[in-house]
Amino acid sequence: MTSGNNIESQYLELNSKSGWALLYQEIRAESAKFSNTHLEAVKPQNKALNRYRDVSPFDHSRIVLQRGSSDYINANLIKVEKANRQYILTQGPLPNTVAHFWLMVWEQKTKAVLMLNKLVEKKQEKCCQYWPQKIGPEHIMKLDDVGLTLEYLEHQDHSYYLTRILRLTDVNTGNSRDILQFHYTTWPDFGVPNSPTAFLEFLRKVRAAGVLETSVGPAVVHCSAGIGRSGTFCLVDSCLILIEKFGLNSVDVKEILLEMRRYRMGLIQTPEQLKFSYQAIIEGAKQLSQPSTVDKENCNSEVVVGNNVAESCDHSSDEDEPPPLPPPREDSLRRTNYVDRPLPTIPISASLSDFNYDDSDSIDEVQSPPSGPLPVLPGEDEDQSTADELEDESVQTSSPVSDKSDSANSHRDSVSPEDELRRRKRAERKEQLAAKVRDMKRRQMANEQWTQLKRSLFKPLAIAGAFAIGGGILAYIYFKS
Repeated sequence: MTSGNNIESQYLELNSKSGWALLYQEIRAESAKFSNTHLEAVKPQNKALNRYRDVSPFDHSRIVLQRGSSDYINANLIKVEKANRQYILTQGPLPNTVAHFWLMVWEQKTKAVLMLNKLVEKKQEKCCQYWPQKIGPEHIMKLDDVGLTLEYLEHQDHSYYLTRILRLTDVNTGNSRDILQFHYTTWPDFGVPNSPTAFLEFLRKVRAAGVLETSVGPAVVHCSAGIGRSGTFCLVDSCLILIEKFGLNSVDVKEILLEMRRYRMGLIQTPEQLKFSYQAIIEGAKQLSQPSTVDKENCNSEVVVGNNVAESCDHSSDEDEPPPLPPPREDSLRRTNYVDRPLPTIPISASLSDFNYDDSDSIDEVQSPPSGPLPVLPGEDEDQSTADELEDESVQTSSPVSDKSDSANSHRDSVSPEDELRRRKRAERKEQLAAKVRDMKRRQMANEQWTQLKRSLFKPLAIAGAFAIGGGILAYIYFKS
């Protein structure tokens, strides 16, 4: 690639000419010229160990197992010398190759397995589940033919990918290693991730775990065949390292892909995956030049980019402090300075006869009503007198009646008809006054009972509406039940 013709300008040119299919065919044609052999893969005893007949490991770069019944596994060691990267690309394990898969992980001192496919895609099995079904020591997977056991320790869900921690133990020596599995669950077969941003976040998490460094064994990367999605991941990772080391103009994506294809056939299976690789590399290069794009969850800690450790972020300024939380809702419900408003009056349709009262009040009891004016029911216009006025009138008339009664006992014979008439009138007035006082008493008791009723009910407005509609029926049922 000539100077000034960087990846981004090449991408724009290919996009404008719809040249992705042509570029992909050029890569396939040049790869076909390689003289690499794959004789081990086609041996009769190894044919059943291959998931696909047309995807075989090259003999010169295949992983050779050191123990077990067979030394063959469909896997290759990929080297990108300039980027100082190594990957083991392999197929999704078959039921009869699960033990070989974990033996390879153990012998190669691999720290992580990167799984880029689902177990079942388009109603077809793309990979056998090669880890225990459940977490816990009671679900340990025993691989007797290779002398290993596998325990499922931990699981975390990160929306579009999962992480698992698996403990691999050598039965003979008792030594154990914890293997980290990154499982990308939203990358379709023969397709690409939803966005370069999500893929780059996944790549950044893998890098931050330190599992791609030269200090540990090469990471095992697999999809179904171990060439399409797996090749895309390795191409993007390697190119971003080279861009960081040598600059954007020094990286030729096509040449790097051809170099990787010398170690394993068919890496990157479609023009769409090739186009996505360019997109992810361009976006990743922009993120390398903008360290502020690192999310806050990694601030105050080391951020691994390529083989270098970036400085930690510092977000201690006041602008980044979170706003204060709103006061708890319950505080507004504990006010003590509320206004005790009077309750509404009894509806006009309510009947006094529907309320309970004691009708055994004597004349003497009625003549001492409570002080202060008593409430009057709306609509009762026949008498607006207060208890004090009635009591005064009663007191004024009680003395003559009493005197006349005493006089009648001593001088019964001398009473004139006029005096007798006046006495009867006074008695009638006294009885009328007592009746009025008893009526006032009943009204007061009715008002008190109505007030208690409204305060005891949970929804006074609803009850008031019921009274307005149904009249005194509801009150009658309430107090008579």
